[in-house]
Amino acid sequence: MGKFTFTKTSIEGVYVIEPTVFGDDRGYFMETYHAREFKEAGLDLNFVQDNQSKSKKGVLRGLHFQYTQPQGKLVRVIKGEVFDVAVDLRKDSPTYGKWEGILLSEENKKQFYIPEGFAHGFLVLSDEAEFTYKCTEFYNGADEGGIIWNDQEIGIEWPLDGIEVSLSEKDEQWKTLKETPTDF
Repeated sequence: MGKFTFTKTSIEGVYVIEPTVFGDDRGYFMETYHAREFKEAGLDLNFVQDNQSKSKKGVLRGLHFQYTQPQGKLVRVIKGEVFDVAVDLRKDSPTYGKWEGILLSEENKKQFYIPEGFAHGFLVLSDEAEFTYKCTEFYNGADEGGIIWNDQEIGIEWPLDGIEVSLSEKDEQWKTLKETPTDF
């Protein structure tokens, strides 16, 4: 029996991944990545960088991508809760400009795989959250692009109930998808 459940989403290449959690009154154990099982599920990935961030409630990071060195990302939350989003930037895709979102938390232990050619972002819903991700390409700040988080045409349904969004200076400056050159 595999240690993961791989669920395809409405956008080709984007997956929700649920690990098997072995727990008792002492705590729990789970694998978060297993190359052979991921490959058998159609995700033949080569991760080259791991990242971790900590953010306060209302922090929205994104929507980020890299132009010439796009990153695939396997993301999860180890503390707190976030709403995580992937936006399809692949020009020839039937789902170009569409988004997929999922609630990730330390409780549900779900992971989200966002392939190359997507913008990615998340909104912190808990008082604080710690977020980790494995990347298939190295980060290159000079190669970074972004799309404004509230692009009306994309129409992401962020769960903003009483949450005041906090953006970085950089994230406040992004333009809409129509105004942003992408070529994936």
